[in-house]
Amino acid sequence: MDTRSPNGSSPQQPRSVKNHGITKPISLAGPVEADIQWNTELEKFLIESGLFESKEGSSKREEVLGHITEIVNSWVKQLTRQKGYTDQMVEEANAVIFTFGSYRLGVHGPGADIDTLCVGPSYVNREEDFFIILHDILAEMEEVTELQPVPDAYVPRMKFKFQGISIDLLYASISLLVVPDDLDISQGFVLVNVDEQTVGCRVANQILKLVPNVEVAGFLGGVNWALLVARLCQLYPNAIPSMLKRMNLDFDPRKNPRDRFHHMPIITLAYPCMNSSDNVSISTLREIELNKAQWDALFEPYLFFEAYKNYLQVDIVSADADDLLVWKGWVESWLRQLTLKIEQDTNGMLQCHPYPNEYVDTSKQFSHCAFFMGLQRKVGVTGQEGQQFDMRGTVDEFRQEISIYLYWKPRMDIYVSHVFRKQLPGFVFPDGYRRPQSSRHPNQHSGKTCEVVTRSQSGSAER
Repeated sequence: MDTRSPNGSSPQQPRSVKNHGITKPISLAGPVEADIQWNTELEKFLIESGLFESKEGSSKREEVLGHITEIVNSWVKQLTRQKGYTDQMVEEANAVIFTFGSYRLGVHGPGADIDTLCVGPSYVNREEDFFIILHDILAEMEEVTELQPVPDAYVPRMKFKFQGISIDLLYASISLLVVPDDLDISQGFVLVNVDEQTVGCRVANQILKLVPNVEVAGFLGGVNWALLVARLCQLYPNAIPSMLKRMNLDFDPRKNPRDRFHHMPIITLAYPCMNSSDNVSISTLREIELNKAQWDALFEPYLFFEAYKNYLQVDIVSADADDLLVWKGWVESWLRQLTLKIEQDTNGMLQCHPYPNEYVDTSKQFSHCAFFMGLQRKVGVTGQEGQQFDMRGTVDEFRQEISIYLYWKPRMDIYVSHVFRKQLPGFVFPDGYRRPQSSRHPNQHSGKTCEVVTRSQSGSAER
């Protein structure tokens, strides 16, 4: 996130009012002295926190992207020759790499992965050419490690590290025999015969096109926050990041009944439109605005394992580390569906907060990792203390979906179990054990306890 203007000063007032969005700006006011001071302190905090990537790191990412472009171009030429096209076609054959997500918006931090989309010609397909032939090419390269194909996920992709840089690589073919090097993926024809899972990079491009003063936009990581900030930058084109903390957008759930359970639906601005955020936590922005806290209070870690009374634990096991890598990727791609199923099967009475981090129990003799979800009865809904939610059917259905994995091997299993806060395993805590709670954590959810039945110990993904 770059908090500075190109010349290091605050943005200047434009001579004429321009509508960057669907409405006129709410205000053309620029920052006052206090805003500039807050902005300076924010930038200092972000730098000291190590959230900006070094010039050396940025150069290495560009170098890696150049290597990947060379690899996919060579791959497409090889396929063009194998498919019997002319020598001239082989010479002209190519693919184009686009980046999207945090890297495209320039808000990635050190160690973040690069979301990339490879666009190839119409005769190169994803199922065989991408996931088999290109996969085998990458697997033979010394620079490539932790190669993990995820062909059946909602967003089919290959995950790997190239010279230590994490890459998420998607593929889409367009209805052209030769892909122009200057292809504009914002153009409508690009969508012909392209599935919606591979058009995410168009969102980042549209954001960058529609937002004024991109250099001072102050994008936050994640497409959901980027969309929010982008809209605020349209409404307040001369604001700076420290001013944006005071602004917020409301929504009307009556317009979209499917999103009534979401606290803050944020709809992407490139077709196909979809909700990019399905859960929002409490922030400390108000305290910062009232000068009761510093910027570091906004970025304090969310103590997830103190926030709920009930958790769902999903253990993923396999025979060895290599099997775990691909098996974990498959299961992880379905966890969002488990979250939706839980809320759907309980009619929204039981809400589920998935946590993105994975945890490893190093004491196990086999390869193991675990994911956790916070569970709570919907706030404001009356019910009995200790109300029981039977999720055995939900878990069984989830296991059935997981079991269709094409590369399943013996000892690949999953176990889904309900645990209370006091039963959480020690390996989820930094020191390997729970520290005594001196007081109630500010993020801790109140409410009556509930009992969850999951058939925990017998819930493996047996074939």
